[in-house]
Amino acid sequence: MRVGVLTGGGDCPGLNAVIRGIVRKGVQEYGYDFTGFRDGWRGPLEGDSIQLDIPAVRGILPRGGTILGSSRTNPLKAENGVRRIKENLAKQEVDALIAIGGEDTLGFAATLSDDHGVPCVGVPKTIDNDLSATDYTFGFDTAVNIATEAIDRLHTTAESHMRVLVVEVMGRHSGWIAIHSGLAGGANVILIPEQPFDLDQVCAWVTSRFRASYAPIVVVSEGAKPQDGDVVLKDESLDDFGHVRLSGIGEWLAKEIEKRTGKEARTTVLGHIQRGGTPSAFDRWLATRFGLHAIEAVRDGDFGKMVALRGTDIVRVPIADATARLKTVDPKLYEEVGVFFG
Repeated sequence: MRVGVLTGGGDCPGLNAVIRGIVRKGVQEYGYDFTGFRDGWRGPLEGDSIQLDIPAVRGILPRGGTILGSSRTNPLKAENGVRRIKENLAKQEVDALIAIGGEDTLGFAATLSDDHGVPCVGVPKTIDNDLSATDYTFGFDTAVNIATEAIDRLHTTAESHMRVLVVEVMGRHSGWIAIHSGLAGGANVILIPEQPFDLDQVCAWVTSRFRASYAPIVVVSEGAKPQDGDVVLKDESLDDFGHVRLSGIGEWLAKEIEKRTGKEARTTVLGHIQRGGTPSAFDRWLATRFGLHAIEAVRDGDFGKMVALRGTDIVRVPIADATARLKTVDPKLYEEVGVFFG
């Protein structure tokens, strides 16, 4: 059997660990051959691929990014996209495909598998941790650790100059990174997409913090928005899947806080720093296990499924179910951490 592997969407710490787990087990235990498709769905769409074998995956466990490259290519926007992919898979004698990605990458994998008969297995990848049906996605732990370290460092600068520091982290529709890193880093305000914020209340929390002779840290998800407004955008262009490129809320918020409180405010946008570099130990562990179980699903012929973490077990769930809705922060959890605001 020949198995194709691709990594789609934003790069993410742990992608190489998944590839390594798939290839090592697939070659050693099942005798499979592997084709790696370059740059997400662009690879099978254009027939651009490389051979994957054990020498190709040696030493990649601690490396960030992906040796296969990635993109946000949407085959449904390409002329005869599905037909071209099926033809290229047939030409390269690929019997099954493992797609590693987030909502959009896996959404198309579900379409291929359920509607067009292409045998696909999915592996959940997103630093936002917003895919339902899995407790955690790999890459999330690394992103939280990076954001937490940044917040720790910013505390000293904020206190030295007695200014407000606004830290913008990733999180388009869900505030998992913000709430985990904000709580772990001792932030005084955490703003997430699930809870539109009252700007007056934010300024009151900031003022309260200064009264205690401390400088406040405000952590805000890129998708957070005020109660009486929309998401703040610096760039309104769309990617191939119709998503706007978020960023701008941190800068807007700092200006509003400074204007309303009279306190100096600065912004730090962590951006792509959160998803670059060496994966954490947990992400290496989780990504490796996802890879091992993904190739096992191929061996079992259990297609149209995604591997997922439930507790400490790896289970299989329908890809379509996993991408049907996003996993968002429970209001009770947000209320729980609110004791530290202000």
